[in-house]
Amino acid sequence: MKKIYIIIFSAFLAIGCSDFDEDINQNPNLPNQASGTQLIAQAQLSLPGLSSSPQGEFMAQYLAETQYVGASLYPEQSTSFYGWYYGPLADLEAVLNSKELNGNDGPVNNQIAVAKILKAYYFWNITDRWGDVPYKEALQGVDNFTPVYDSQEFIYEYLFAELKEAVDLIESGSIANDIIYNGDMGKWRKLANSIRMLMALRLSEVAPAVAEAEFNDAMEDGVLESNDDNLVFQHLAEANNQNYWYGQIVNQNREWWALTENLVAEMQPVDDPRLPVYGNLTRNSGEYIGLLFGEEENIGTEEYSLLGDAIYAQDAPVQLLTYAQILFAMAEAATPERSWIAGDAASYYEMAVEQSILQWTGSTDGAAEFLAQPGVTYDDSIAIEQIATQRWVHLFMFGYEAWAEWRRTGYPDIMVSPNGVEVPLRLSYPDNEAFNNETNYNDAVQRQFGGDDSIHKPLWWDE
Repeated sequence: MKKIYIIIFSAFLAIGCSDFDEDINQNPNLPNQASGTQLIAQAQLSLPGLSSSPQGEFMAQYLAETQYVGASLYPEQSTSFYGWYYGPLADLEAVLNSKELNGNDGPVNNQIAVAKILKAYYFWNITDRWGDVPYKEALQGVDNFTPVYDSQEFIYEYLFAELKEAVDLIESGSIANDIIYNGDMGKWRKLANSIRMLMALRLSEVAPAVAEAEFNDAMEDGVLESNDDNLVFQHLAEANNQNYWYGQIVNQNREWWALTENLVAEMQPVDDPRLPVYGNLTRNSGEYIGLLFGEEENIGTEEYSLLGDAIYAQDAPVQLLTYAQILFAMAEAATPERSWIAGDAASYYEMAVEQSILQWTGSTDGAAEFLAQPGVTYDDSIAIEQIATQRWVHLFMFGYEAWAEWRRTGYPDIMVSPNGVEVPLRLSYPDNEAFNNETNYNDAVQRQFGGDDSIHKPLWWDE
C-alpha cells in the first residue's frame, strides 16, 4: 500500500504592497488544499471501521466476550453514525462538489466515479444498520444542520442510480493515490456492479421484482471475477496503519474474545479448513472449543479457542466485499426458490465455498473433502439454508454484513438469546439526535417504528 502524505503549509513572501491582495487570493497550485484523489484516499482509510468492531462480531455471534460480558448482551443503547458523516462521507462530498479536480491525478470523471462508488458503499452500510437516515439533505455543513431522514426504500433507489451513474462515468485511464485498487478503474467498475448486486439481493423479501431486475442488470454489466478483485483494505506492519484487533490483543494484551460455541460447532464436525485460521487451539486441552455466547460464569481463557493469530496480525487485511459473496449470491439467485438467473445453483455454491477457503487459507486444499461432508454437500431442498449458512461462515470478522444477511434469511438458525434477549434487528439512533434534529428524528422514529427507537424493530427490507 502506498503511504499518503498530505502536506499543508503556508509561506510569507516578501512582495510589494500593490501585488499583495492579488497574489494572496490567487493560488494556482493550491498547496494548502487536499486534491480530489487525496480526499478519496482519506475516505478509504475509514473502510476497515465498517468491519473492525466487537459489536459487529456480537451481532453475528462470531465472538463471545470473555471479560466484559455485559457489552455483548445486546443492551438497549444508542449508537452514533456521526463519524461516518463528518469523516469519509464529508471527504467524498468535497470531491463531488469540487470545481477544481486536477486532471493530473487521473481523469476527472474517474475521480468522481470512485467517490460516488465509495459514497454509495458507506451509505448502504449505514442504512442497513440504522434504517432511515439523512441522505439527500445530508453533508451540507453549515447550510443545513437538521437534515430530513430519508426512507430506506428511497435511499436504496438513489444508491442503485448513483452506482449506475458512476459506472457510466468511467473512462480509460487510472487515478492517483488509490490505496485500494491502485487506480485500476476496471476493478472499480466491477466493485460498483457487485455492490449493486448484493444490494439487490437484500431486497429479495420486500421487493422481489426490483431485486431480480437490479441483480441481473448488475451481473450482466460485470461483477467480481476472482479474489484479486475483492474489496480489501491491506493494513501495514506499522503502528500508524495496523489492524484494529492487533492493537486490542497485542498492544493492550486483551484476551477478551473467543470463538463462539455455535461457530465451532458448525465448523469442527465437518473438518472445515478455515477453522485453524479463525481460531487457535485451547491452551489447556489443545482442541477447538467455543464459548457459549453470553456466558457469564467461570470463563477461563485457557479453556476456549481465542481469535486466530492470522486474524489479528499487525498487517492482517480486512475483507469487505469478496468474490465468494458474489458466488453465494449467484447460487441463491439460481435456486428453484428464486430462479432469477440461469445456471446451476450447486456449481455456484461449490465455487463459492472453494473461493472462500482459498481466500482464508491461501489454497483450496481440503475443499473437495469439505464439500463432500454430509450437510455441506449441496441439496436443492435446503438450498437457501445451506447457502446462507456457508455465507455466514465465510463472512467471519465482517459481523455487520453477516448480521444483515441473517436478518434477511433467518439463517443460520443457531443464534442464542443471552438472558432471553433476542439478537437485535437494527442499531438505535444517536441519543443527541433527539435534541440536535428533533423534528426529523421524531418523524423517522414514528414513521418506521411507531415512535419507539428500539433495537428490536425491523428495517424496511426485513419486514
